[in-house]
Amino acid sequence: MKKHFWKIEYSITLFVLIGFLMLLIPLKFENYLQAMMITQWKDSYKKITYTFNVINTQKNDEIIKSFSKNHLEQRERMLKYLIKPYLRLHSMERIPWRYKPKYLNGTRVGKKDDFYFDELYFNERTIVGIKDILNNKENDAWFMMMVDINGLLPPNRWGKDIYGVYIYDEGKVVPFGYDKSMDKLQSECSKNSKGLTCSYYYLIGGEFND
Repeated sequence: MKKHFWKIEYSITLFVLIGFLMLLIPLKFENYLQAMMITQWKDSYKKITYTFNVINTQKNDEIIKSFSKNHLEQRERMLKYLIKPYLRLHSMERIPWRYKPKYLNGTRVGKKDDFYFDELYFNERTIVGIKDILNNKENDAWFMMMVDINGLLPPNRWGKDIYGVYIYDEGKVVPFGYDKSMDKLQSECSKNSKGLTCSYYYLIGGEFND
């Protein structure tokens, strides 16, 4: 009789352990994937920064004047022409219907949102978006750039596999959230927020805040 109860208790313990492992393994795997994407984002940020540093050393006054005078669409074309050789960008003839970026909180990025990019490019497995900003002040950023680290593969969410930077006329590149305090970065890089500031938060060693 005691042996029979021992078997039951042993089986229950085994089932509990298996259940615990089944819950733990996906969490560990998700953390591993997130760590990989953060590493890839850091590498992409270095490439973008390097690209604009090189362009900045080679630019001349005529290029700057052209950026200042031209309309938004012309400026976008000029920027893409300059950076394509460095980032090896290839135009996407059509954005796949299944590619629908979302914010970290699950809200879909609408076409009227400031962070919606309607022109996307391939760079190996990465998707890159470039957008001109209608700047009214001398110190305003000129362009925004987004990088989807793993391209069309999910989750296609800001703060997970999508990150972004601002680009200034002097070639300075700064990630989204660079002007936020640490407390603000922690609160805005969470599942309840859009996840835009994760772009800077992860670069300075921040960890994901559930």
